[in-house]
Amino acid sequence: MTPVLDAVVVGAGHNALVSAAYLAREGWSVQVLEKDTVPGGAVSTVERFPGHKVDRGSSAHIMIRHTGIIEELGLAAHGLRYIDCDPWAYAPPPAGSDHPGIVFHRDLDATCRSIEHACGARDADAYRRFVNIWSERSARVMRAFSAPPTGPNLLSSFWGLDTGSGGSDLARQFLATGDALLDEYFDGEPLKAALAWFGAQSGPPMSEPGTAPMVGFAALMHILPPGRAVGGSGALSAALISRLTTDGATVSLGDAVTSLTRDGDHWTVRTAGGQRVQARTVIAGCHILTTLDLLGNGGFDAAVLDRWRRRIRVGPGIGMVLRLATSSLPRYPSASMTESTSGLQLLVSDRAHLRTAHGAALGGELPPRPAVLGMSFSGIDPSIAPPDEHQVTLWSQWQPYRLSGDRDWASLAESEADRVVAEMEASAPGFTDSIRHRHIQTPRDIESEMGLIGGNVMHVEMSLDQMMMWRPLPELSAHRVPGAESLYLTGASTHPGGGVSGASGRSAARIALSDRRGNSIISRIRRKK
Repeated sequence: MTPVLDAVVVGAGHNALVSAAYLAREGWSVQVLEKDTVPGGAVSTVERFPGHKVDRGSSAHIMIRHTGIIEELGLAAHGLRYIDCDPWAYAPPPAGSDHPGIVFHRDLDATCRSIEHACGARDADAYRRFVNIWSERSARVMRAFSAPPTGPNLLSSFWGLDTGSGGSDLARQFLATGDALLDEYFDGEPLKAALAWFGAQSGPPMSEPGTAPMVGFAALMHILPPGRAVGGSGALSAALISRLTTDGATVSLGDAVTSLTRDGDHWTVRTAGGQRVQARTVIAGCHILTTLDLLGNGGFDAAVLDRWRRRIRVGPGIGMVLRLATSSLPRYPSASMTESTSGLQLLVSDRAHLRTAHGAALGGELPPRPAVLGMSFSGIDPSIAPPDEHQVTLWSQWQPYRLSGDRDWASLAESEADRVVAEMEASAPGFTDSIRHRHIQTPRDIESEMGLIGGNVMHVEMSLDQMMMWRPLPELSAHRVPGAESLYLTGASTHPGGGVSGASGRSAARIALSDRRGNSIISRIRRKK
């Protein structure tokens, strides 16, 4: 007779692996089932070019370093090591400007000096005030991210926060657009554009309500900056797998789950390869729309699933990526190599650039000018490239998943990649000549390789109506599915959303563990009666 496992985890993205690690740590029998042959989902690293360890998705890890998960799971003992990105960002000056660029150091004083040189003393003073106010607010947001988005959890996360001019005004500031927050504090457009571009890495443009905290998150970078996992982003997933397998869990790759069926007091999980695994608990770490399909294949109410699908908004797609092997790091005329290449390179100096790119995407058009973020982590981690070579990633936002008319990405990928490279060339002359190899990930490629539906690396839009207690829908926001007992949701489709945080994985595991303990207590009480 086939044994019934304690849990099956569907998907091997980093949140799913975090869930598996927490369950295995408690002695649960756990099996992870993953369609892909590469574990980690978007937190994975492969050899794209000879001798190069190239990330498939994320590159800089920000949120997970603020959650405590790395320490709780002891991932350093499983090989995970981070290098601080310091400076954590660099924004080149506008074309034709005689001002220097802006260097965002971990050290606030050094950052303010750079802002003063680039934008003046008034903006430097305003930035110090901005960091002093929003660092505590952003820390509270991270606290809210670290637990399910229930009323009590959200209330306790923000309880006691200095309301300044009053609770009503504080609420207004959290619900404001990122652009409004920037206009409230700063005068210089290059500084506003750099912070808006940083905030927009969450997906929405800073013209949307509720995006002010995405800008405010920059304040936390002066407490703990983005980290680069040594050996590539996938080093985090490798450490998680080492931890969970050490505790007895197993990971099966290359075999897609095809259905989830509730059979009495357990789940039956079927795969394309013919596996039939039974478990008391299922944690689904794949895209929420994929999870709904698996439930439908297992006989779940089709009308309910259809109603949920129609209300979940994936959006037009976020963008495309170029992975480049180069002979040198980018050279910016207005900053030293040390100042400019260790972190995020924010190649936007005017918010109109961002607004036109997003507006074009909504209509299925390519941006008039690609909005580009550069990263060149071989400068601080030589292990990812051969000697005398480097590696540069160019992320461009917002290229739409669906193009208008009869155009397709297969015919446009190369020309659009050329336009993305041209944006870097404009800021760092000579960069184009340094490119030796390039790998293009269009929105379609992002979907097909990593299962990110619609090319959205955040799974579903990170807009106000799909965050916190509304992500992805109110009835699915507590990491549970009504009518599907002992099925728990994790991944970017759930609170707190996209990015490398691991928080939803930990929350789903904690809920599952709590439910099991609660059921055990109830069973003991019933037996005594």
